Amino acid sequence: MRISELTWRSAIQRLAGAGCAAAVELPRNFIPRLENNLRNIVDFWYPATLDRTNGGYVINHDAAGKPNPAGSKGIVTQARQLWLFSRLARSGYDSQQMAEAADHGFAFLRDKMWDRQHGGFVWEVDASGTNVIHPGKSTYGESFGLYALSEYFRASKSKAALDLANELFALFEKHAYDRQFGGYRESFNRDWSLPPAGEEGYLSVTPDLKLMNTHLHLLESVTTYYRATESRIARQRLGELIIIESNSVVRKKLNACTDKYDRNWTPRLDAAKHWNRVSYGHVLENVWLLADACRALDSSPYPLVDLFRDLWAYSLKYGYDAKYGGFWASGPFDAAADDRSKLWWVQAEAIVSALCMYQLTKDERYWDVFTKTYGFIDNYQTDWKSGEWHESVGPDLKPKGAKGHMWKAGYHNGRAMMECLEVLREMSPLV
Repeated sequence: MRISELTWRSAIQRLAGAGCAAAVELPRNFIPRLENNLRNIVDFWYPATLDRTNGGYVINHDAAGKPNPAGSKGIVTQARQLWLFSRLARSGYDSQQMAEAADHGFAFLRDKMWDRQHGGFVWEVDASGTNVIHPGKSTYGESFGLYALSEYFRASKSKAALDLANELFALFEKHAYDRQFGGYRESFNRDWSLPPAGEEGYLSVTPDLKLMNTHLHLLESVTTYYRATESRIARQRLGELIIIESNSVVRKKLNACTDKYDRNWTPRLDAAKHWNRVSYGHVLENVWLLADACRALDSSPYPLVDLFRDLWAYSLKYGYDAKYGGFWASGPFDAAADDRSKLWWVQAEAIVSALCMYQLTKDERYWDVFTKTYGFIDNYQTDWKSGEWHESVGPDLKPKGAKGHMWKAGYHNGRAMMECLEVLREMSPLV
């Protein structure tokens, strides 16, 4: 559902009547700003990061954006970057160039990161792609592989990509899906056997744990895979992931999500291991991904709106910077954030989620959060000199961190710009 012109005009009039007209910015005013920001992101990654020698993408950049071509290549960011170029191509953004960049990344995933013996993607290879550094399988990493393959198929109609996506989803079903307790197991050896009890995987979790974070990204990947294939089993699994992300990972009395769970979904809240914390970015990202998953199933997200309001209320109370806009990283239960860094991905997911909530509720508070948070992004998170976004901005408003590494590519912020632009353009034909 989208905000109509009449609804938006009514909101403007109410705010004007309250003496707030000067503070209101129309949706159309943000379109060139977000388009400019998207161009700043894309120009950083294309064409310079296409590794013409070894294949794949160079995603190892210091704070100034200087690349290190000798850096290793991991499935998480190689897949995220393939997803980004595929999504840009499908949206018609420099489609010929973005399609070429996506073809380049798909070839590397298929030829260098796919495990031909056991199936699935290895976690990490060296810069050349010929030497495997970390051979094990992580559902988190495999999920991004599925996400990228599905989006690449939607953009290119490549049968090779579809076949690989189907094979990977079948491996999920065979090895990772937990038929007893629901959801998915986290980590595996290269042959998909379970590691010894107590051995930590690539996300520093033992095989007996399940993560909200992993299932959050499974939600987005299975949503895209279902849109690509309309698979009956994918539809069933997507419905289950909606239940998990709207129920199992939500602490009911807290009205927030936590990350660590036993295999049977009993929450792990060990304070000594810092598991009794809330990541506001994951809470807000969960909102809009759940709404999108519902729409993929042709199901209304409105039965979840009450939950969405509660999740937003918690993050606004403890994690929002009302002065500058934006959300801090994390904090303990029912207390103000104590990690007051502002991570690039948190701000990206926050603005998409804010627009999603404004679409669903017509509540102008969410529009206000969007405008303030995007203002923070424009003024502090975006590196207008070197390109891309700063990894983190501290309470002193000074940036720090690398531009690209094993966890940071152009996916969160590039996706946020595209998602928000779609909504803003539908809201924008106003006089």
